[in-house]
Amino acid sequence: MKRILALVSLLLFINACDDGNLTVDPIDFSAVPAHKCSEKNVIYKVKDAEMLFIELPESTYSEAFPEDETLDGEPIEIAINSTNKVTYRKYSDAVTANNICPTVPDATPNLSEQWYATDGIIQITSTAIKSTDTTDNSTRITGYTYTINFKNITFQKPNGPQVYDNFPFGTYTETVSSLAFGFNHEVDKSSCSTKIYDFSGGEVFTLDVADYSTLFANAPTTTPRTALISASNKLSYRLYSNAVTDDFYCGTPNPTITLQQEWDAIDGVEATSGIIEVSTTSLGAGFQHTIRLKKVTLRKGNSTFTLGDDYLFGTFTTN
Repeated sequence: MKRILALVSLLLFINACDDGNLTVDPIDFSAVPAHKCSEKNVIYKVKDAEMLFIELPESTYSEAFPEDETLDGEPIEIAINSTNKVTYRKYSDAVTANNICPTVPDATPNLSEQWYATDGIIQITSTAIKSTDTTDNSTRITGYTYTINFKNITFQKPNGPQVYDNFPFGTYTETVSSLAFGFNHEVDKSSCSTKIYDFSGGEVFTLDVADYSTLFANAPTTTPRTALISASNKLSYRLYSNAVTDDFYCGTPNPTITLQQEWDAIDGVEATSGIIEVSTTSLGAGFQHTIRLKKVTLRKGNSTFTLGDDYLFGTFTTN
């Protein structure tokens, strides 16, 4: 009898301690895709009458979702606070993007419950999406996939807090415009240096080698002259807001032209990658130099793409 009374007392004590704050209301958006509002920096998920969304100011959004990859094991981390918001909502009926994206959201259905995240970390891992040309094995970046996870997030519910040590939000994909690479492969030597340029509107492809006179000697070749891309032999791609020419580099730069992207070639490996190859032929009173790039990779930040097995940089003539 004493044992029975003790068990009943224990159950009554546990029940008395439950003041409602320990109730767990599960939310799960793992099976639904994430979208971004076009009018504002809100990434959201909708499931029937439920919605989960992240809202960031412009400066934080560009930091959280850069056009670049993150390194392995080094996600971007954004603190959740009154500015960097994570919110869960429950409505009286099924909802759509019209309930979150417009400046003035739809009046129906009615909002029945809302949880605000008061603490935690938004972790974001970015991976480049690449297309591959199987004819030459070149690649181009077409977008980025962002894998979003909440760490130690606390939601403040109407009946008390709810904490998750780890809450996967899911993935969000953003497309980017592939670099045009609209070059005609008719390159020219700079008028004020030994750099070799190819221009196409706001695009500039530049080859800057240390031993110019040897690599571009005025003598026909039976086998190509070669050099490795390195700190001395540089290959770079630049994209500007407006068209540029040799005058941009040799004269006074136009202040209305801004640099939008810059990519630099990764150092080469002997007989493997990053090889500059020059073939020279006689051409009347001069010589024609043909430059090919073998297995070259370009990098911006942590992101890379390849020019392919054999890329024609261009040809130019000398006297």
